[in-house]
Amino acid sequence: MTQTVSEMRNLGPVMARRLAEAGIETADDLRRLGAVEAYRRLRFHFGRVSLTALYAMDAALHDRDWREVPDARKIDLKRMVAEG
Repeated sequence: MTQTVSEMRNLGPVMARRLAEAGIETADDLRRLGAVEAYRRLRFHFGRVSLTALYAMDAALHDRDWREVPDARKIDLKRMVAEG
């Protein structure tokens, strides 16, 4: 059975709906794209998206709480988004 986005840690039904609207419908879709590309798609689709969404998706891919994302990783994620 395919895991839904809302079954992933940090990502509830609101984030799952937003991701689905941006074409990311399953946890496998998110894993394939990665947090940075998913964040880019959300920004393209919705305009303004908080960095917390980026951290939550990255943490979900590593099965950890988004508040546990190390500062160095946050800097790397922001850099990758900016390079996009």
